[in-house]
Amino acid sequence: MKKILIVDDEEKLRGLMGRVIKLEGFDVFEAGDIKSAWKKLDQSEIDVVLCDVKLPDGNGVEFSKALKEKYPLLEVILLTAYGNIPDGVQAIKNGAFDYITKGDDNNKIIPLLYKAIEKTELNRRVVSLEKQLGERRSFDAIIGKSRNLQACIDLARRVAPTDTTVLLLGETGTGKEVFAQSIHQASNRAKKSFVAINCSAFGKDLLESEMFGHKAGAFTGAVRDKKGLFEEANNGTIFLDEIGELAPELQAKLLRVLESGEFIKIGETHPTKVNVRVIAATHRDLPKQIEAGEFRSDLFYRLSVFQITLPALRERSADIGALASSFATQFALKTNKKITSLSPDFIHALEKNPWNGNIRELKNVIERSVILTDGPMLDIESLPFEMQHPRQDGGKNMSAFSLASSEKLHLQKVLNYTNGNKAEAARLLEIGIATLYRKIDEYKL
Repeated sequence: MKKILIVDDEEKLRGLMGRVIKLEGFDVFEAGDIKSAWKKLDQSEIDVVLCDVKLPDGNGVEFSKALKEKYPLLEVILLTAYGNIPDGVQAIKNGAFDYITKGDDNNKIIPLLYKAIEKTELNRRVVSLEKQLGERRSFDAIIGKSRNLQACIDLARRVAPTDTTVLLLGETGTGKEVFAQSIHQASNRAKKSFVAINCSAFGKDLLESEMFGHKAGAFTGAVRDKKGLFEEANNGTIFLDEIGELAPELQAKLLRVLESGEFIKIGETHPTKVNVRVIAATHRDLPKQIEAGEFRSDLFYRLSVFQITLPALRERSADIGALASSFATQFALKTNKKITSLSPDFIHALEKNPWNGNIRELKNVIERSVILTDGPMLDIESLPFEMQHPRQDGGKNMSAFSLASSEKLHLQKVLNYTNGNKAEAARLLEIGIATLYRKIDEYKL
């Protein structure tokens, strides 16, 4: 049953109008002033507000603006005993559905109500569809169908519509920021800011200024007022990466934000209020840090209301092919190359790699392969040498972009060129034979 709120200080008129509207099958609520109207609105999901322009504690035209700001999906019909064009124009600008004169337009009220109800239903359907579409799109950025990844996505979908603080756990490079962005995009805050900060990227004093802002003159170099990232993220989401690196003083300040929604800028004495959802992430073992006295237990409990532990890439090897293909397409566009496929040997080598750097390392390897490939297919020859010839002793592979990896690959190419003749290889490399033997031993060539 659709709900109508009548706001009018004339009790008899209000009651008569309510009886007429009830005969149409609507559920009717009444209020004699704006204060009472807000209470009714907070208690029930009202569809349409019928509101007098002149009220004891305010003006209906201005009230309609506040109504649409707080409840954008409902519709407002303004009623006035003395209609005038400026008020009518302002009412429509403020978002009112219509503006009519009492007495002269009484026969218009019921038809208008039905039209306003239709608009309200349309508004709610559009928002519902946008939310569903936004949720689907938000998690499209997370590539992979493996069971353990899908379990994490399911948890993220469930928590996204709430304002609950989320703690993302997992090794470095597992995609925690992508998850944080997806949760934000599937939330009711999706149209507001998503702000990310790496807590390990700044010193304590600079990080405090970045997070909470400062007043001009608060310290040397503070020549103007600065908004902090919490203020920038107001009504949106802030992502605090590497939260385990946060200094104890800032841990206390963050705890206050989580508990009261306020903080004090550097150089100020009064608090700033914010409404921010916090998503934090770390690869560290926070309980161990708590035992070592490096992390506050009360902050941990506030941050870890809802935990999601992201799997390492080696734990979801079935997703490597899809991730590699996506990265190859991405880097091919950037380098203006036409990469159309990945060879079976290439994918097999990727799946056998331990990926200590997880998705971030895989992304680097694919970028390297695209740069080195001239044809339409990424083949195993474009991979780092240690991935083409994995060690059998379980040793740790080097990063695709490390200097040692490049040197090892170059040494192997020269040795292949000389058919294993180390003296000739040393001559071509312009190094001593003893140095060559040492490097062969170092790289297990």
